[in-house]
Amino acid sequence: MRLFAGLFAFAACLAAPALAQDAPAATTRVAPPAITDTQNLWLLDLSTGGRVTIWLRPDVAPNMVERIKTLTRQHFYDGLTFHRVIDGFMAQGGDPKGDGTGGSTLPNVKAEFNYLPHVRGAVSAARADDNDSANSQFFIVFQPRLALDKKYTVFGRVIDGMQYVDAIERGEPPQNPSRIVHAYIAADNPPAYVPAPPPAPAALGAPVTLPGTGPGAGAPAGKALPKRAPATAPRKAAPAR
Repeated sequence: MRLFAGLFAFAACLAAPALAQDAPAATTRVAPPAITDTQNLWLLDLSTGGRVTIWLRPDVAPNMVERIKTLTRQHFYDGLTFHRVIDGFMAQGGDPKGDGTGGSTLPNVKAEFNYLPHVRGAVSAARADDNDSANSQFFIVFQPRLALDKKYTVFGRVIDGMQYVDAIERGEPPQNPSRIVHAYIAADNPPAYVPAPPPAPAALGAPVTLPGTGPGAGAPAGKALPKRAPATAPRKAAPAR
């Protein structure tokens, strides 16, 4: 019995170095940028009434962050809608076609799945079935969806203005989709937020006079009709603050 015990102990000693060599090396995480680093703050001025500040994370998704910066500086995102918005889940935008099938003319970005979770305010790259098909589309998470972790590339997090994300019109597609009025990188010294102008009122046709209601109808002979008070012009709605 001692012989077998000794053989087992000897075998264990021989196996130990091999196991140690096979163990994966601990990965060292790159330090994230400072939350005040304007080179990594993405600003989205939304039609819902304010500016959203997103902290970009090139430490975990450098290629997707670079894509966002490139397209933003090309004014690619200005005017695009949130075309797919599911209450309690997420708001998806960044598609020039507005139907979920579009993207930029740049090549797709390879997956950069990482340890950042899909919690409230997380900003992640939308993609098709192919893991490496992210391009320009992204989604902002309303409520945690941890089942998406390491299946989609999280590249940022909302750190200010989440109330404007919450106000995005729901629908697939929404009936009156909310828009990105302008997108900026904070380091580029963008102007202050300016609310989107209200929609122009519908044009009215020429006034119509019904029979028997025009000037002089029913008035006694020789008497002028009293002048009508001028109609009060409709007031424009105040812009959202």
